[in-house]
Amino acid sequence: MPRSTRAAPPASSLRALLENIPGFLLAAAPLAVIQPILGHIAAHVAKNRPELFARLGVHARKRFLIDPTDLPFVLVLSPDNKRPQLRAYRRYEKPAHHAAIAGKFMILMEMIDGTLDGDALFFTRDLRVSGDTEAVVALRNALDDFEGSALDSVVSSFGPLAKPAALAVSALRSMQASHRHA
Repeated sequence: MPRSTRAAPPASSLRALLENIPGFLLAAAPLAVIQPILGHIAAHVAKNRPELFARLGVHARKRFLIDPTDLPFVLVLSPDNKRPQLRAYRRYEKPAHHAAIAGKFMILMEMIDGTLDGDALFFTRDLRVSGDTEAVVALRNALDDFEGSALDSVVSSFGPLAKPAALAVSALRSMQASHRHA
């Protein structure tokens, strides 16, 4: 019996597919579905970890554009403790901001969680910063001072959805770890 001449997809193609799962899943998601989740995250951090936003000082009223370059939208964080906001915008909307941080979604997640060093990412060009760099440094310092996992803290705030969210985060972390070691 002749063997199939059809080749298996190269490992790099499979890796690229796995890396882009968040983008694929979110590409068709209406922002109206995402906004309440983002609002919950901002409110949770402001309520349970007010020191994070307070640490920003004069920069707490600034708007930070967070650009996960492999997702179909950008985020704007307004970390004012009294009225924190985290909102998604389609890329073409070009929301007003004071400072911008751009990089792949998983790199940004790991930087927020403290498992990757923002300075090292900046120097390897995996992270791009523009605008008010003093505000970005203040945000990075505030995140560096966060005790424990910022991501795990947010995930645990979703009540009955915390377990599925934790599983999704765990899967994303595993994919990223296997990508780094490949």
